[in-house]
Amino acid sequence: MPYPYVLLSAAVSLDGFLDDTGPDRLLLSSPADFDRVDEVRASVDAILIGAGTIRADNPRLLVNSPERRAARTAAGLPEYPLKVTVTATGDLDPDAKFWHTGGAKTVYTTDEGERRARALGIAADVVSLGADLDWRLLLEHLYDVRGVRRLMVEGGGTVHTQLLQEGLADELQLVLAPLFVGDPKAPRLFGPGGYQAGRLRLLDTRRIEDVVLMRYEPTAPGAGGAAAAADRHWLRLACELAAECPPSRTAFSVGAVVVAADGTELARGHSREAGDPVVHAEEAALAKIPADDPRLATATVYTSLEPCTHRASRPHPCAELILRAGVRRVVTAWREPDTFVAAADGTGMLREAGVEVLVLGEYEGLAKAPNGHLLG
Repeated sequence: MPYPYVLLSAAVSLDGFLDDTGPDRLLLSSPADFDRVDEVRASVDAILIGAGTIRADNPRLLVNSPERRAARTAAGLPEYPLKVTVTATGDLDPDAKFWHTGGAKTVYTTDEGERRARALGIAADVVSLGADLDWRLLLEHLYDVRGVRRLMVEGGGTVHTQLLQEGLADELQLVLAPLFVGDPKAPRLFGPGGYQAGRLRLLDTRRIEDVVLMRYEPTAPGAGGAAAAADRHWLRLACELAAECPPSRTAFSVGAVVVAADGTELARGHSREAGDPVVHAEEAALAKIPADDPRLATATVYTSLEPCTHRASRPHPCAELILRAGVRRVVTAWREPDTFVAAADGTGMLREAGVEVLVLGEYEGLAKAPNGHLLG
């Protein structure tokens, strides 16, 4: 199911703390950075914080600039983004500023927490996710029911940790403040546990007065049948590569990327690459990787169109090439239509051979775009 674009936003001290242990909140950002955060808030559909952050900081979580609020209204949007909180227990303070400022609010909780939250009489939509909190169900509900396409997450550390560990964060915006906290009892941004392998990709750095903003995105593919945010990034790249194909009336334009388990790009390719009129995208990409590369066994192939099972131009179709390479995971955007081959089923062939195949249909339109002349 489609999810919103999930943007994690936080500021930390040089030694990695979100706050100190004093009675007042430690202000880590500079005035100019607070204004940047306000700009980001104005650009999203919803802002999410954990119930612990409401208890600790009592934030209003508003777009403060009247000009930005007016621009939202002029664009047909609510004056304020939807405010969202998450609580397993339903332990909420009905007097908190969160409930009495801004626009609409939603609480995501458990069956047990729902009963407690409703009894408080707060002015919010209370949604149970079942016996336990389920981040994927939460994101699906925000996308499908509330129409949220961009979600800003402002904390706290437990929420950020869970979203990163489950591979659901599309971007991390981290501000580094020039001070130390040094108190082991103070809250840290990230907790212990299993995170993605390898390195995140640095998208941007910016000096804002005396703090530094760093923007990162995850790169490591998901595991098994669960799609991670990085899977969407790589599949989008594969779809964009399809647009680089020389046009053809007799073959699809397809892009492919092969990515190691730690997020390292091993190779990319597209149909009719390098002047070869019959080469396929997966074929072009896999040909650039040594056959004995041990990373292939745990790699993921991203392809804008499912791998082919029949072809006249080469002895081996792309689904077979993937199996021969030892790849066990494929993510694709579009099932092959009957335009050239009737009942093509690369997904089925790969699954029968034990390969995990994910079809992320939200990218089908992007994959079809360079093939519109073939689809009628």
